[in-house]
Amino acid sequence: MQLLLKLHRLSHKLHKRKVPILPKMIYYLNYLLFNSSVPPEVVIGRNTIFAYGGIGVVIHKRAIIGDNCNIGQGITIGGRSKYFDVPKIRNNVYIGAGARVLGPITVGNETIIAPNSVVLKNIPDNCMVAGVPAMIKKENIKVSDFV
Repeated sequence: MQLLLKLHRLSHKLHKRKVPILPKMIYYLNYLLFNSSVPPEVVIGRNTIFAYGGIGVVIHKRAIIGDNCNIGQGITIGGRSKYFDVPKIRNNVYIGAGARVLGPITVGNETIIAPNSVVLKNIPDNCMVAGVPAMIKKENIKVSDFV
């Protein structure tokens, strides 16, 4: 498992157990080592990986990321002004480098988000999206066929 994820999982466990200072210290260590902002509050599912060690990844503290996801470098998963909710990423999602997933949206299972796309609306299951703003380019896909 990658060092960024190991450190995050440790800080997440400590945060859930209400340990006061250590989770924040681990968060800052991750920030210094990988230039990434992955707060201890973020829920990241099993077998999820960060490409290139997660360099430049920014994730909102209330975001939820499912199992078996592949998250590229330089991505942002966060909120939008005037909206409280943040993205929920389901299982088996591939997020390409430089993509932005913003606002109160849900990204469906078995979905591919192309590099440098800006996702502002819900994405159904088994889709490939691309563009600014992201639009569905293919339907009824399996991530394993492409990645």
